[in-house]
Amino acid sequence: MATEKPTLFADNFMFLEAPKWRDDRLWVSDVFDHKVCALSAEGHPKTFLYVPNRPSGLGFLSDGSLIVVSAKDRKLLRYFPGTQLVDYADLSKHATGWLNDFAIDEHDRIYVGNFGYDFAGGEERKTTSLHRVDPDGTVEEVADEVDFPNGSVVIDNGRTLLVAETWAGRLTAFNINEAGRLSNRRLFADLGKRQPDGICADAEGAIWAGVYNTGEFVRVLDGGKITDAVQLEGFGISCTLGGNSGRTLFMTAFIGTEGDMAAGKRNSAIFTIDVEVPAGA
Repeated sequence: MATEKPTLFADNFMFLEAPKWRDDRLWVSDVFDHKVCALSAEGHPKTFLYVPNRPSGLGFLSDGSLIVVSAKDRKLLRYFPGTQLVDYADLSKHATGWLNDFAIDEHDRIYVGNFGYDFAGGEERKTTSLHRVDPDGTVEEVADEVDFPNGSVVIDNGRTLLVAETWAGRLTAFNINEAGRLSNRRLFADLGKRQPDGICADAEGAIWAGVYNTGEFVRVLDGGKITDAVQLEGFGISCTLGGNSGRTLFMTAFIGTEGDMAAGKRNSAIFTIDVEVPAGA
């Protein structure tokens, strides 16, 4: 197993989630600061959007518009450059907890998870459902009994959805049929005591996962073998592959304690490493 040494890319954020590389920029949600930012290839940030109910998952539709999770009011918002941020889908009657992360397939169908319970209020842990949001606004439940669905990615040319079930310590795979329905739920990787948060895929179908409780970022194959690992201090949050060659792994982390998070310390940062296998889908 290879172990890599990371380089600091940018810092002085509160809690960075859901990085995405698009148009030569790194887009990311600063959840606790209620902002969506875009950073240049040199790491210089610019605030693009203010999301009062906490931004979380990010993704781009085929027309280039940005979809942003508004977590606390359980909505998806849409932003196209030069326009206003508008409601895209309201899942408040479907999701049983704050919205979290999502993946978008080649047909612009969005597969989104939610906390499933009042995590912030200390409610007892519960499983929840995944929902699919179609371009016409239809919302359909596509999987149930998912344990805190978090980072998600579509791979295998749109045939497979992978979801990180954080508290269960696993990556779960589903087949996607032509209608966008899920089937054949199966274990992609059992990570044991590691709690996967945000994920991305490379061109070989391996998954890079931020590990919340250990501060690691690991590359894992179908079946659970870990081929590479990056160790950071604090909490590993999320990651994406990008840069000019698609071989830069951008990793968001919180360097500190949960007490530091609660105190609003700006200890979240982005780190990078160069990898052998570029981004994939």
